[in-house]
Amino acid sequence: MTLESKKNIFVELGKFLSQFSENESTRNENVLHNDLFFNEFQDLIHLSQSHNGWYTPEQVFFSVNSWAQALTKDNLDKWLSEYDLSNIEPKTVGLILAGNIPLVGFHDFLSVLISGHKVLVKTSSNDQHLLPFLAKYLIAVEPKFVDYITFVDGKLENFDAVIATGSNNTARYFEYYFKDKPSIIRKSRNSVAVLDGTESEAQMIALGEDIFRYFGLGCRNVSKLFVPKGYNFDAFFGGIFPYQDIIKYEKYANNYDYNKAVFLMSNFKLLDNEFLTIKEDKSYASPISSVFYEYYDDLEELKKRLQTENEQIQCIVSKGIIEKSVPFGKTQQPELWDYADNVDTIAFLKSI
Repeated sequence: MTLESKKNIFVELGKFLSQFSENESTRNENVLHNDLFFNEFQDLIHLSQSHNGWYTPEQVFFSVNSWAQALTKDNLDKWLSEYDLSNIEPKTVGLILAGNIPLVGFHDFLSVLISGHKVLVKTSSNDQHLLPFLAKYLIAVEPKFVDYITFVDGKLENFDAVIATGSNNTARYFEYYFKDKPSIIRKSRNSVAVLDGTESEAQMIALGEDIFRYFGLGCRNVSKLFVPKGYNFDAFFGGIFPYQDIIKYEKYANNYDYNKAVFLMSNFKLLDNEFLTIKEDKSYASPISSVFYEYYDDLEELKKRLQTENEQIQCIVSKGIIEKSVPFGKTQQPELWDYADNVDTIAFLKSI
């Protein structure tokens, strides 16, 4: 398969995904293999919550829509234009995927296949259905992919390189176990927002999207705020108020009640609006239903600190006061060329 043919296959997948919406899924008769896959995928989306309680239809539809927007010819061309993939000798690349948000491992899956390698996938127990379904669709579009895609239930064997994602604890295990193989080992990271107090109401509302999308379970979700000394949180709480219905979801509400109780029993000082607590804390990783914050005196000093601690940070949100920061509301809509942990996956796959 040529690179162009593989691009076209993923464009077809993008067209397939573009039919599905939380408001109304509309079948497009020009999309390939709808007779085999449309109804089944719609059913799978609505069943996802029974497989993983955090995978509500709203969250799965959002992930599906994000990939539909990403998988266009223009995006694929822009992403791959700087790489020469003409002399790739196909290797087998093992993927150990996370399952914190729907289709979180799809970018690695896409990268391996588009670069010309074979993929050996071990899915997370929390997300065992969505990616295998999309793989079935790809094989229907291009049957040659059947020799390039394998899913395994047990441990990975017979592979040449590996991309593994997990917690800091599992990363230590991965680093030892895969020490003799080329690898990308991804650890826990968190995302932060840097505010200066002049943000607009629209930006504060958009920040709510960065905090609450996927219930805050993603590494690109904002879990920490940096605010100037004397910052008034009224604008922040006003901005996130439209997300108040999140507390109606039982799993989120249970986390809110539990974490709030733990904080209060520890005599921590909290700000609380009945669906989110915010707590002054130096850590980047806040629990579900909570966001940490920290004051800063000097923006330039903060920039230096963020650079020093960049291995703990997935992305930074600001209105442009931090170089290369993500605009408010866009953390969970990365481009194809926005690599996790800033590690160029395609360059790695070229090197093996």
